[in-house]
Amino acid sequence: MEQRADGRVFLVGGGVGALAAAAFLVRDAAVPGERVTILEQLPVVGGSMDGAKAPTAEGGYVTRGGRMFEEEHYVCLWNLLESIPTLDDPVISVRQEFLAFNIEHPTRARARIILADRSIADAADLGFDTRARADLTRLLAMPERLIGSRRIDEFFQPSFFESNFWCMWRTTFAFQNWHSAVELRRYFLAFVQEFDRIHTLSGVRRSRYNQYDSVILPILRWLEGKGVRTEYGVTVTDAHFADAACRRMTALDVVKDGVQERIELGAADKVFLTLGSMTADTTYGDRTTVPEIIRDKRDGSWRLWERLADKAPDFGRPLAFSGSVDETKWESFTLTLHSPALLERITAYTGNVPGAGALMTWKDSSWLLSIVVPAQPHFRNQEPGTYTLWGYGLFGTRPGDHVRKPMDDCTGAEILDELLGHLGFTDIADEVRATTQVTTVQMPYIDAQFQCRAPGDRPYVVPKGAQNYAFLGQFVEVPEDVVFTVEYSVRTAMIAVYHHYGVTKPIPPMYHGLTDPKVAFSALRTALG
Repeated sequence: MEQRADGRVFLVGGGVGALAAAAFLVRDAAVPGERVTILEQLPVVGGSMDGAKAPTAEGGYVTRGGRMFEEEHYVCLWNLLESIPTLDDPVISVRQEFLAFNIEHPTRARARIILADRSIADAADLGFDTRARADLTRLLAMPERLIGSRRIDEFFQPSFFESNFWCMWRTTFAFQNWHSAVELRRYFLAFVQEFDRIHTLSGVRRSRYNQYDSVILPILRWLEGKGVRTEYGVTVTDAHFADAACRRMTALDVVKDGVQERIELGAADKVFLTLGSMTADTTYGDRTTVPEIIRDKRDGSWRLWERLADKAPDFGRPLAFSGSVDETKWESFTLTLHSPALLERITAYTGNVPGAGALMTWKDSSWLLSIVVPAQPHFRNQEPGTYTLWGYGLFGTRPGDHVRKPMDDCTGAEILDELLGHLGFTDIADEVRATTQVTTVQMPYIDAQFQCRAPGDRPYVVPKGAQNYAFLGQFVEVPEDVVFTVEYSVRTAMIAVYHHYGVTKPIPPMYHGLTDPKVAFSALRTALG
């Protein structure tokens, strides 16, 4: 393939969308890696796909969240990872590693829902009544233009929100009742194949380690080998355009090491900007501290989008997503265990070895508490004799059932006590407390992409007439696709690169389960009876 030697490419933000764009530039658009620069304000790339030592005095490990991959829908991601070698064996691609790992460690949850009496519910009973089935059918049949900016709870009666199905669906994907009905409909259509396996999550595909170690780091190392550079500690504060319509970008304003600079763009240069961030203004706590809830946008990603949005009407409306922290936040926690006692007891209780059970949710818990016990080790350099567990709560403002405080006000020790109270393992509770490090994570915008929205709130990947720039990430519009997925960010990258560089390779089409008679029949029989 002949390389394109003309023009530089700047990627604003170092999340998976930007990393994917860099890979497609090199792999498919024949852009020399030396011409590609990633500008990242943090000291690490990967965006929300993280996995590292905890940044707290107590130490331990932390992941802010865990993306659940899926075989049928994640076609652009698999396309990318087929080209990325693993860190351990350059002959094996990351895609091949995924396939092998999930054969070795299949997901089949045996304790998807735990009830108040600590019994394991029959989660295969979705709990739909006739009205819930009718409302679900109505939402599936209604076009987005008629749904508009309405909320989920405007389409369903209270009985739907008490069903096992909603408990499992909402905790798998982190939906709240007030979120966008359009986004929920997109999820139903994109993952209709999961309807009859949502109670086991057997459709989930997991990475061998956390997603930073298994996905981000291999992509980064491959890009570095191709000459792609990442400049850390660089915050892009504004962009300038040659015309009032903002169709040609001419410069970027950046702050590096506290110094304001301007990057002038040449005639052949291009810029791909990630808009917003669902992990902006993340804060951390430990056993004795409570993570702050930041409400004043100290992270530069939202402020950049706000400045851009003031310049052109088709650059979106960021306040539709970032304007209500109380509707978009939730808190997660990572336990670093120096004794196997807790994981051994969970294995005995659930019948799932670590890595097989996916989410466990306490349906009646005030915080709507869920945990995941991953296959061990979950970090590439995890210390011998340590184990990890991740969890989160969707309702941070409600007092706990065992610790009578809102989750948002709890220390890590108190969150561990709430979990132990729900598990009921009183005989090992003292040992667990004495041998566990807790890292808590407060994320003000983690659900921002699900907020109710209207047409135009999200800009298109390539605004009409845009000559040398495109937008990436979770806050741009890709018709029919579903946000809060790695697939969404990777697809935006592929659209942007293929458009601006005239790549003729086809973009993998989205999977539509309802067009497969077997999948459609099975799923609709399960959901609609």
